Amino acid sequence: MDSLIAGHSLPWLLALGAALLATGLLAGLLAGLLGVGGGIVIVPVLFHLFTLLEVDPSVRMHVAVGTSLATIIPTSITSALAHRRRGNLSPQLLRPLLPWVVLGVVLGNVASVWLDGRVLTTVFAAIAVLVAANMALAREGFAVGDGLPGVPGTALIGGSIGGVSTLMGIGGGTLSVPVLAALRTPMHTAVGTGAMLGTVISIPGAIGFALSGIGVPLRPPGSLGYVNLLGFALIVPATMLTAGLGARLASRIDARRLRRLFALFLALTAARMAWSLA
Repeated sequence: MDSLIAGHSLPWLLALGAALLATGLLAGLLAGLLGVGGGIVIVPVLFHLFTLLEVDPSVRMHVAVGTSLATIIPTSITSALAHRRRGNLSPQLLRPLLPWVVLGVVLGNVASVWLDGRVLTTVFAAIAVLVAANMALAREGFAVGDGLPGVPGTALIGGSIGGVSTLMGIGGGTLSVPVLAALRTPMHTAVGTGAMLGTVISIPGAIGFALSGIGVPLRPPGSLGYVNLLGFALIVPATMLTAGLGARLASRIDARRLRRLFALFLALTAARMAWSLA
């Protein structure tokens, strides 16, 4: 354990722990309020946290992504099981998508070994802007088709969801829910299926980041590869604590206005991440 904290003062470690706990509380609250995956909150918050704590830029984004993927595992499993009990999982959607999503995760993990932190940051910032635009501007009932397309189209959809989600450190729901909804999938089914895809993405994704970061210098203390174990231990229970609160508050708040505010937050966060690359 000494080797994990060597070179860091007690105040630095306490600040890290407090900030990680706050990250989990915020991620759970927003996930419950907006119905979005925690990863879309956790990654940018961890990125800015590691920037403030002067974690080396060469590993900053990799650790943010790897830690986020690890924290998604328990929450996505819990969510997927709950949706399964309610009948919100669609085997007709999962069966054709799963192999392509898994292939996308594998390719995303391989790519992350060769891509530096600046590229990962660029990927996150670019996709976050698109997610923000969709949250702010998407019209109710908008659709581009009925059900999944043929094999080539399904392969492109599944592979993109798996690969991009892995590189961003997010669960599948952030990308899969709007895509499935645009294919006229009922929203409850899209959310439940997205939760299952989040499990499929997060487990191999987190393992890949943990293995690829072993022995890499300059990582934050308490890291297994690119997965920060301290972050995992503090973020997961905090997320579960506040997700229920967020869900209860959601019924009392104008959801459309809240989603637009979050879209603004996400767009500004993406701009800040892009600015850091200059």
